[in-house]
Amino acid sequence: MSKQYHSFEEIDERLKVLNLQRLIAQESIKLQFNSAKTDLVPQQLRQGLGATFSQKGTIKSLVITFLSSKLLDFIKSKRKSRNRDRS
Repeated sequence: MSKQYHSFEEIDERLKVLNLQRLIAQESIKLQFNSAKTDLVPQQLRQGLGATFSQKGTIKSLVITFLSSKLLDFIKSKRKSRNRDRS
């Protein structure tokens, strides 16, 4: 079921269309990746540090995400132990 072309112009046109579709797909993947990367960072941290840090590098955003989750876990555990000590 391959399409038959009758001239080189038709082939060139089809190749241009396919190239544009490929570029659109690449940009879509980049956009989805950046969106997912931004969504991984807690919102309070994003607001405090500014949302632009996640666009500067994947490693930096992953490190900040990891550290922020550890910090939040630490704060939660301290609050729980403080509440247990009071009761």
